[in-house]
Amino acid sequence: MYQTLTFLHSTFRWVVLLSLIYALWRAYRGYFYHKTFSKTDDSVRHWTATIAHIQLIFGIILYVKSPIVEYFWKNFSEAKESLDILFFGLIHILLMITAIVVITIGSALAKRKNTDRKKFQTMLIWFAIALSVIFIAIPWPFSPFVNRPYFR
Repeated sequence: MYQTLTFLHSTFRWVVLLSLIYALWRAYRGYFYHKTFSKTDDSVRHWTATIAHIQLIFGIILYVKSPIVEYFWKNFSEAKESLDILFFGLIHILLMITAIVVITIGSALAKRKNTDRKKFQTMLIWFAIALSVIFIAIPWPFSPFVNRPYFR
């Protein structure tokens, strides 16, 4: 089960990234070109947040099942010295939960704005912040913290 969850979580990150980038592109285009906030824009906003929440569920289940995380919490004083173990035991989950909270707040605020321009602006700001946090928290092959392959 752990291998399947690792695969799903690693693969689904691309869906999260693509949906966020697409939502940011629509928000950028809408804001700077004074577009109307369409039903499609609202769907993109909604589905971007939903996709991020699905990834969070995969991540939380993986976190509970992970032998790395289990080792981290059972041997905290030793494990915190290893950046690899500290990253997956604490840093990754805290940053990702922060990013999901930012996406959720941004989505909710954009939904409630009264002008199209403010909706696009809100999406653009909040989703860009979340994407920045996610880029830091993903264990890229080139990451200085810890690295994993692009696909598991």
